[in-house]
Amino acid sequence: MGQERQVVSVFGSGDPRPGETDYELAMAVGKRLAELGYAVANGGYGGTMEASARGAMSAGGDTIGVTCSIWSSSPNKFIDRMIATASLQERLSKLIELGRSGYVVLPGATGTLAELAWVWELSCKGLMQSGPRPIVCVGPFWRPLIDMMNSARPSCADSVTLIDSPEELETFFPSE
Repeated sequence: MGQERQVVSVFGSGDPRPGETDYELAMAVGKRLAELGYAVANGGYGGTMEASARGAMSAGGDTIGVTCSIWSSSPNKFIDRMIATASLQERLSKLIELGRSGYVVLPGATGTLAELAWVWELSCKGLMQSGPRPIVCVGPFWRPLIDMMNSARPSCADSVTLIDSPEELETFFPSE
């Protein structure tokens, strides 16, 4: 990577393929973050991880892939710098640490849910090492969960924000 940029960690599914809605959304997110001057960190493999890195790279952005040795898959070709970890816990901790500027959460399954839940919990408890950071979910996918959690614990309602499109990312990640 060139000069060190601020980093946003992007969480999402490994399932979407090029041409699918979630893949295209992730590409747009990565591209917009890079246009705003941020490097993109993600899990380094396929699906929305590949797409967000691909989008960032298309806009001249830097990308970081945090892989895990429990899988035999290779990182996607849009990763500039790879960080290998030995466990899922280490991988998640590294992605949280790298997201110095914040987190963007795309549609996903249990892995993405775990990532969202962990950063949300750290934020609600005031345990982010360098202070609060934005946690932004893009699209309607997470709305039912966010509504449910906000009704269970209204004090955490401000920790996660739902936006409709990547164009709204600038509100949370101002141009560098």
